[in-house]
Amino acid sequence: MSTTPDSHRPTVTRNQVLNGVLGMTMAGLLLGFGLPLVAQTGWHQIGIHLSHLGALGALELFGLVVLGLWCYTFTLTGSLPGLSHPKALIINVCGSSVSNLLPGGGAVGMAATYFIARSWGFTRRNISTSIIVSAVWNVLARLAMPLIGLAVVSTSQNALPGPVRTAALYGGVIGLVLLLGFIVVLISPVLTLRLGRFLDAHAAARIARLRRGEQRGVRPNLTALLGDQRTRLAVVTTTGWFPMTFGVVAFLGIYFVLFWRTMSAVGVDLPVADLFAAYALGRLLTAVGVTPGGLGISEAGTLAVLVAWGADKPAAAAGVLVFAIFSHLLEVPLGAIGWAAWWSMPKVDPPQDVADERDALPDQLR
Repeated sequence: MSTTPDSHRPTVTRNQVLNGVLGMTMAGLLLGFGLPLVAQTGWHQIGIHLSHLGALGALELFGLVVLGLWCYTFTLTGSLPGLSHPKALIINVCGSSVSNLLPGGGAVGMAATYFIARSWGFTRRNISTSIIVSAVWNVLARLAMPLIGLAVVSTSQNALPGPVRTAALYGGVIGLVLLLGFIVVLISPVLTLRLGRFLDAHAAARIARLRRGEQRGVRPNLTALLGDQRTRLAVVTTTGWFPMTFGVVAFLGIYFVLFWRTMSAVGVDLPVADLFAAYALGRLLTAVGVTPGGLGISEAGTLAVLVAWGADKPAAAAGVLVFAIFSHLLEVPLGAIGWAAWWSMPKVDPPQDVADERDALPDQLR
């Protein structure tokens, strides 16, 4: 048993703290003033519908959150061989709790993932491969959902507003382009080699100047890095595609059930197809990095669609607020429990680095 070296601990800078405060403030303003404005109602009417959610209803929603987070552990265990489901759950809630507090907090969340996985003895390259693959799976799923939402809502009497429909189509197209690019990288060693040589010629020197500690000034071998990473990505994708896909799909599916049950609890009466389309739009808007996890922006966009389709305005506002609490804010205290669990667990000395293993890791994670 050992402790993880301090040099590997994730750090939060003053600017990140400031951005977090500003981002949460903006999210609070969007929720506090934006929801009543979009719904054209007041907090008194919204509060009436919030009171419809009793203790049993809240317990049901909490159970769905836990089930969804557990299902996502399949994505992490599939992308990082040797990782158990309980440890994957700890990584998930710890990373989410950090990233949910900062605008564009994904980088800090990845740093937390790296730090925790290293303390359990995983190699840098396996961790970086897991981060890349799971991120690609998440992005593709979230960008594909608007297209699915368009297909589903086309079976109902309501149509998405023009701007929303356009955004959904663009999101789906971007997802398709990302998927094709990922496949090309996986199957084409020639293109990977050319890309590596291009980056070595135009980016390696700049990366060397930006590196810290003992690696400062050392040019990374990006050609070798990309070649090695391509091999690792291909292996992980080949062996882990099913559990990774199951994890992401099950997580998003259960969170839709969470959305549906939330809306039902506060009195929103819309067809399931319409609710799914609104949910899909909200998941896409969580990628907006102005506020932590798109908090406030996602809720305003979802509420606008629900209201346009005839949902009771105060009920819809109450619904998106409750869903934000359970799907976003609840992960912060769950993350605190996860960090406490990690702290109490035995640690393992990370394996010795191979000569160029640090090259496999993005600089902000070192």
